[in-house]
Amino acid sequence: MHIETLKIFCDLVELESFSKTAEKHLLSQSAVSQQLAQLELAHKVQLLDRKKRPLELTTTGRLFYDACKDIIGRYEQLKSELNTLHKPSAGRINVAAIYSIGMHTLPDYVKKFMVKYPDVNVHIEYLSSARIYELVLAGEADIGLVAVPRRDKRLEVYDLDDEPLVLVCSPKHPLAGESQIDIHKAQFERFIAFEKDTPTRKWIDGILQRYNIAVRPVMEFDNVETIKRAIEINAGISILPENTIVQEVSSGTIKAIPFSNEKFVRPTGIIVSKNKILGQAVRYFIELLRKKS
Repeated sequence: MHIETLKIFCDLVELESFSKTAEKHLLSQSAVSQQLAQLELAHKVQLLDRKKRPLELTTTGRLFYDACKDIIGRYEQLKSELNTLHKPSAGRINVAAIYSIGMHTLPDYVKKFMVKYPDVNVHIEYLSSARIYELVLAGEADIGLVAVPRRDKRLEVYDLDDEPLVLVCSPKHPLAGESQIDIHKAQFERFIAFEKDTPTRKWIDGILQRYNIAVRPVMEFDNVETIKRAIEINAGISILPENTIVQEVSSGTIKAIPFSNEKFVRPTGIIVSKNKILGQAVRYFIELLRKKS
């Protein structure tokens, strides 16, 4: 039983005419009639009442028609997905990233990607983690880049980078002269923190709790750039991924101090919906991110 035969049958039902169906498929009316007869013979059922005008489905024919429409729909979806899978480029890749990854980690990967796919537009949106998960699960974002990725049976989750965490402060702060610092020296310090519901805030709070350290949160922000501005005016200290403060350290507006206790890191990850069919360009971009080179 071929897909084309099923399409002819469905058109015969919908057009209610052998002549119109034959014209649509560039066949003779006799050929259309033979296709119908072959279906009925193969399944030992009567599908159409030929005596009635317009043509009318039998009860069995209605069941068969509904199944045919489902099979044809699935087949067309499969063709579309296979076509998407093997396209040289999709024209555009939608990436949803938290601000720190989008601004400080992603640019180098985008440059490498553009060498191979110069005509593909990498569209980047800077969003909260919660919103990124929503967009990826809805299929509106091809790739999500988040800190401290959570596992979800609907998502493929890949490791990105383990970002070293450092204590940051203004060059005017009393701790600025330290070359290395014991995390216990953060005890009772004025602290510039991420907002409470952000994964990075929870991760850093977990580190502080593990060392029984109480800080004094004086400001809370939803992105690393605003935290850095507060650090620069000496409003307090913070703990941030080292790669997000390279420019400020270089220009001397922020001091970064590594910890002596252990190497603290913030894990980051790539999230992709398991239900989304990814084109060749998107898959290549994910491969680049996973190589971490």
